[in-house]
Amino acid sequence: MAAVSRRGVLLGGAGVLLAACSAPGRSPIVSGPSAVVPPSAAAPLDKPVTVQRMRSAARGTDVDLLLVAPTGVPAKGLPVCLALHGRGANARTFLDLGLPAALDEAVASGVPPFAVAAVDGDHYWSDVGTGDDPQRMLSQEVPGWLQQRQLRPAAAVLGISMGGFGALRFARDHHELKAVAVCSAALFVSWSDAKSRKVFADREQWEANEPLLHTDELRGLSTGVWCGTEDPFAGADRKLIKAVQPEVAKLSEGGHNDQFWRGVLPDVLKFVGENLAAT
Repeated sequence: MAAVSRRGVLLGGAGVLLAACSAPGRSPIVSGPSAVVPPSAAAPLDKPVTVQRMRSAARGTDVDLLLVAPTGVPAKGLPVCLALHGRGANARTFLDLGLPAALDEAVASGVPPFAVAAVDGDHYWSDVGTGDDPQRMLSQEVPGWLQQRQLRPAAAVLGISMGGFGALRFARDHHELKAVAVCSAALFVSWSDAKSRKVFADREQWEANEPLLHTDELRGLSTGVWCGTEDPFAGADRKLIKAVQPEVAKLSEGGHNDQFWRGVLPDVLKFVGENLAAT
């Protein structure tokens, strides 16, 4: 398997992820190891950072599966947190955000070790009737991919921007999750707002997926919400906080950009790791 050292993970420019997570378009070119062929039989990860190219029948395309484990910790049997990227980005975006180093720091500080699995998604991680269903990939395909690498099933999910929408959509169907963490969740308070994104075919489709319209299905989960006070989605995220009453709710100075996400990522990983370890 190909690997990249912690020091080899390059940080992207401050404007790259803002564009990637708030506007449609091609995924940015980001750093990381070359994708390699997945193992032919169950095999534990032998590198802290790997990328493998997987065929997703649910999405009808090939996707990158990025796996990050703490340096120096045997990966076999680790609990897993799914990581969902923003719009226009891809799984490798989490390398640009410094997730490998942040995970190492969290574990070094005493957070019980866990692994992070990121995959490529699209259109708010929802089935919008195009034959491309990211939620089915997460629910039906990713568990087998993790098992093939001798990792435990995903028991937590984190998402940034569009990925926050997707993480909350996933959580509605997976109440067994021990942690749900969203940063700058791209939520919509009205159909006109959602319609402007040109993702959902109609209002009914949006209403079926919009987390703010299904907050009753999210209550009772261990949830954390982080958002910048200058973020255009701050108002929607405040509505989420009021409705769900998350375990952690942090609104702090910042916008909808990689600078803010890098800043809160250590706190997010601490929240996830501590909840994964809780009985």
